[in-house]
Amino acid sequence: MHIEYRRLILSLIPPSIFLLLIWLVKIVEVIEGADWYHLGIFSGKISGLKGILFSPLIHSNFSHLVNNSIPFLVLLTAIFYFYQKVAWRVFFYSYLITGIMVWTLARPSYHIGASGLVYSFAAFLFVSGIIRRNINLMAISLLVIFLYGSMIWGIFPYLPDMSWESHLIGFTIGAVLAIIFRHEGPGPTKFISDMEDDDEENETDMSGQEAPPERKTDIN
Repeated sequence: MHIEYRRLILSLIPPSIFLLLIWLVKIVEVIEGADWYHLGIFSGKISGLKGILFSPLIHSNFSHLVNNSIPFLVLLTAIFYFYQKVAWRVFFYSYLITGIMVWTLARPSYHIGASGLVYSFAAFLFVSGIIRRNINLMAISLLVIFLYGSMIWGIFPYLPDMSWESHLIGFTIGAVLAIIFRHEGPGPTKFISDMEDDDEENETDMSGQEAPPERKTDIN
C-alpha cells in the first residue's frame, strides 16, 4: 500500500504542475486586464503556429478553465499511474500532434483551451482499456464522460463558438496512440473466478501432484 500511495502521489505531480501553469497564466491575464486569445491556434496562418505551443494554456474565462481542469487532472494522473513507461510520450504526442492537426484542418479561427488534450487522454484510456481488456481504464474514462456529460457531444459542431475540431482531433489522436502503445499498460482485469482458479492450481502444485499446463486467462 505504501508503494502504491507513493506511485499515486508521483503520478499527480506532472498534471498538477501543468494545471498550476495554466491557472497562473489566467490569473496574470486577468490582473493585467489583457486578452491573450491571439496566442491560440489560428488555422492556416503562419502567425497561428505559435498556438500549437500556447493554445492549451489559454482559456476564455474561469468557467472554461474549471471545466477543463478536473478531467485533465484525473485523466492525466491515470495515464502517469498506469503507463509509467510511455506517459510522457502520450502527453507530448497528444499536445503537439493535436495542435498541428488543428492548425492544418480546423476552420480559420482562434482555437484555445486544453480540451483537445482532455479528449485525447480520455480516448487513450478508453481504447487502451478495450485493447488490453482492462475494466479499470475504461471505467475511468466513462466516469469522466458521465460527470461531464457534454464531452460526448463535444466532437460535434453544435455550438458555433466551440472548437469541436480540437475535440474530435484530440479524440482521434488519443485512440491512435492507444493502438500504437497497445503493448504498454496494465494487463487484463481478473475476476474472482479467475483468482480462485489460480488458487486451486497453486494448491495442486503444493500437494505434490503434477501441475496442469500453464493456462492463459482470456477475459471477454
